Amino acid sequence: MDDRAVVIAGGGPTGLMLAGELALAGVDVVIVERRESQELVGSRALGLHARTIEVLDQRGIAERFLAEGYTAQVAGFAGVKLDIGDFPTRHPYGLALVQKHTERILADWVEELGVPILRERVVTGFVQDEAGVEVALDDGRVLRAQYLVGCDGGRSVVRKAAGIAFAGWDPTISHLIAQVEMAAEPQWGFHNDAIGKHAISRLTADGPVGVMLTEPDVGEKDEPTLDDLRKGLIRVYGTDFGAHSPISISRFTDMSRQAERYREGRVLLAGDAAHIHYPVGGHGLNLGVQDAVNLGWKLAQVVKGVSPAELLDSYHAERYPVAARVLTETMASVAVSRTDERSRALRELVAEMLGLEQARKYMAGRMSELDIRYDFGEGHPLLGRRMPDIEVMTAEGPVRAFTLLHRARPVLLDLGGLDGFDATPWAERVQVVSARFEGDWELPVIGAVAAPGSVLVRPDGHVAWSGCDPAGLNEALTRWFGR
Repeated sequence: MDDRAVVIAGGGPTGLMLAGELALAGVDVVIVERRESQELVGSRALGLHARTIEVLDQRGIAERFLAEGYTAQVAGFAGVKLDIGDFPTRHPYGLALVQKHTERILADWVEELGVPILRERVVTGFVQDEAGVEVALDDGRVLRAQYLVGCDGGRSVVRKAAGIAFAGWDPTISHLIAQVEMAAEPQWGFHNDAIGKHAISRLTADGPVGVMLTEPDVGEKDEPTLDDLRKGLIRVYGTDFGAHSPISISRFTDMSRQAERYREGRVLLAGDAAHIHYPVGGHGLNLGVQDAVNLGWKLAQVVKGVSPAELLDSYHAERYPVAARVLTETMASVAVSRTDERSRALRELVAEMLGLEQARKYMAGRMSELDIRYDFGEGHPLLGRRMPDIEVMTAEGPVRAFTLLHRARPVLLDLGGLDGFDATPWAERVQVVSARFEGDWELPVIGAVAAPGSVLVRPDGHVAWSGCDPAGLNEALTRWFGR
């Protein structure tokens, strides 16, 4: 039996990001992945939102992704584009980058960090006790770990074995999505009819054609075939354009479900294993990566004995509401985007409202995920929000705030408000940086706020405390980073 600190089921974006976070913290982690390589066939997530780019910037790897995609204004709601070009962030845009490239870049990073991946293996079940988890693989092997994290998708074996309910809403829309060759020139672009929206697009200059068709009915279906795709094309366009040689054909719906809890003892869920929804808005991959960054440092501290296991409860408390909000947004977007006349009338009204400046900023903050705030109680407007990537002046020169987070360690940034506070007992766990900053801090949606005297930033980039009160700081340090 192999012993590991953490076993991650699933080597998609969520599992890879979590593995990287744990490796940065010095935790022994292994990924169990069903695919023989990281190669991903078919179209899935198409890009990254601004907050996810910031998260990658916090780890010093954002440029790897930016170099392979292209930036654009991708935030939107129900077909209404929401420009975030004026938002106070170094990344006031989204990144168009298909998931197979995102995964490849993350996998390269994880390999650099020395994380092993057990390929062509699947977690089939587990047994947990007070001391750990025995994780069974499909080859008969058993891994012993302190914790198991299910990042194994919407049909998660880990979630089902843990007995965690996946509550939500059944689908009302079904789509076929494919990459195929076509013998004839197709009808490019979007096409709307009484059934719904359809699209045909060129994925690359000389590559396969991308097809998305709305199906006339929703229900239990077998895996889609080329014949299903051809019949769908004929139904919508009157011809199948000689579709042949499919690279991928799959089906997706607007089913929306969320795990009732993200933790069951020593078993946790992240990414699609914890929440699924209609892909409009492009939040799925982004939610998973941010789940991983929220969970990683907490799990590392518990594994290393720095913090009690109860710290892991804050993972569900913080991330569950974020995903629940996305489910609400996507269901609302589906309702507004239907092709009947009443829905079109509603969409026109919504588009008009989103043209108002305050409404635009509010919704753009939600869709770009730059407005996320965890509930840490009352206090400075920064509390619970993302730390802005300000440039502060230290004794060694100017430093960007995000560079202080590259090693995934918490940061206590003293801007002149910590006179008399002895940070020595925390020196091994928390970076203490003395610096100066002039002027207000700018936050998305909110605007300018007064600069705090000092700020405590968690490894995930969210502000855990700010101010000048030593007692409050000591309480926050103890709460988040052990005694």
